[in-house]
Parts: sequence; structure tokens; C-alpha cells
Amino acid sequence: MADAPAKLRIDKWLWQARFFKTRSLAAKAVSGGLRVNGLGVSKPAFAVGPGDVLTFAQGRVVRVIRVVALGTRRGPAPEAQALYDDLDPPAARPPEPVEPPAPRYEGGGRPTKRDRRALDARRDMLE
Repeated sequence: MADAPAKLRIDKWLWQARFFKTRSLAAKAVSGGLRVNGLGVSKPAFAVGPGDVLTFAQGRVVRVIRVVALGTRRGPAPEAQALYDDLDPPAARPPEPVEPPAPRYEGGGRPTKRDRRALDARRDMLE
């Protein structure tokens, strides 16, 4: 890593660190709003280096990350995790709200085949 550049494009670094599945998704996240050392960044070509603190949204979670190293490739997850320090680890984050299951509509609409057989069985018992 001695010949690695001192800075790297932010979209490329986010992709190498495996925060985003593709580099274009990383560029879209940068354009959507990302902070580097407290300054708003909107260009994917912004250069980051070791020691920079990134704040960005990943899904519904806001991530706060310190860049430790610049990668040379998008390697396996353990290699990617060595590129950063998570300043807001998952244990300190509040749990994400769990969405309740979709309500089931009872007693209306077309009956299922199972419901129809149960209705037929009741009718046969009444006759």
C-alpha cells in the first residue's frame, strides 16, 4: 500500500468499503447528501483520505464512519471492514421499528376454495 494515493474518490471508497453494492449507488448517495468532516459534499469526485469522518444515510440508518485506510480493490468483507472505524456501532443505535403485518380482511370479498368448502359443509348440515 506504499504506492497507494493519499486521497481517493468518495464514491469509489464507499464502494470498496462495501457500504453500497455498486459504485453508481454510492455516487447517488453522495449526490443525495453526505458530510465529510461536517461539510456537505454533493460531488462523487470529492477526495477523502485517512482521518476523514463521513456521515451519510444508508437505508434508514445514519452512519458515522472514520476513514482509516484507502483500499486498492473491492475485496472480501473482512478486508473492507479494515478500511474504517464505525463511530456509531450497531449496539449503540436504537432498534429499527418493526412494521406490523398487513391486516387481513375478513368476511368480505370472494371466498377462497377452502372457505367455499366450509360454507358448503355447513349448508349440507342444515338441510
